[in-house]
Amino acid sequence: MKNLLTPQALQAGDRIAAVSLSWGGPGSYPEQYELGKRQLEAAFGVEVVDMPNSRKPAEWVWRNPEARAEDLMMAFEDSSIHGIFSTIGGDDSIRLLPYLHLDVIHTNPKVFMGYSDSTITHMACLKAGVRSYYGPSIMAGFGERGGILPFTEACVRQTLFEPRANWCLPQNNGPWVTEVVPWEEPVDNGRTRPRETPTEWRWLQGEGHVNGRLLGGCLDVLDFLRGTEFWPAREHWQGAILFLETSEDAPPPANVSYFLRCLAAMGLLQKLNGLLFGRPGGCRPERFGDYDEAILKVVRDEVGLDIPVITHLDFGHTDPMWVLPQGALIDIDCRARKLVLGDRATQPRA
Repeated sequence: MKNLLTPQALQAGDRIAAVSLSWGGPGSYPEQYELGKRQLEAAFGVEVVDMPNSRKPAEWVWRNPEARAEDLMMAFEDSSIHGIFSTIGGDDSIRLLPYLHLDVIHTNPKVFMGYSDSTITHMACLKAGVRSYYGPSIMAGFGERGGILPFTEACVRQTLFEPRANWCLPQNNGPWVTEVVPWEEPVDNGRTRPRETPTEWRWLQGEGHVNGRLLGGCLDVLDFLRGTEFWPAREHWQGAILFLETSEDAPPPANVSYFLRCLAAMGLLQKLNGLLFGRPGGCRPERFGDYDEAILKVVRDEVGLDIPVITHLDFGHTDPMWVLPQGALIDIDCRARKLVLGDRATQPRA
């Protein structure tokens, strides 16, 4: 993964393509989409460009995966577009795979960012040899009622706009939000999600220093790809730091065990240098420990690995969130309890 092409950093004045790769959220909740688009533009001085089908009705979007793929390919090929952000997740962007052209992605490396079901597109970028970025979408993240959360904005800036080497991933000590404001509610009614104190990271096991390259995404979605040509190649797992998180569907902790057991049966879990796990989506903190136990049951008790395992981290279906660059070198310092991105996430612009 050290040979992945690294896209250029973004800057004010850039044009960002908005793509609906799965659910047609912008067509269902245009006010929520406009909020995210407006706040993204204001925070970073960019212009968000709707692709031809990104705002079509959700039913139409569902029926036309080829058109969704065409939007993505068009965004990569358009030299006036500097970055591509997912509008929202969903559950069926896997249907785009037959229509993607990996040579187009490889020839036109640029920032692609999204999370959740965008894991499919991240794995397509990986197969194409291009680094991508696991982070907020336009409707969820940039569309936060009451403004983009400062932690999210800072993380986007540090990775995509002002990259620097040896950046210590911060722990969110500010507001954390879990409850949902229904998107049917008007944006201008002033209602925001309740702010809470976030759970702290949990260092479940591991000693000393280890490093490796980031590989991962949403566990629920990554599992869709098992057995396809878009499942990460065996060499991608060697010495990698696997990052996983779970969706708002709140899959049972046992599902995490099943997934990790499968990796072990494939001989992939044993290749890893570490495991990072985001705060579980769709559930309250009192259930987080169940996921910790499910992970240790497999990694430590069944497979006998002593690799670092850190959970309750600030990525995935948690707000605010980091931006994690696929394939970037990360150092885990178990003694100091630090996570440091060794590579610049993006290439500085000349």
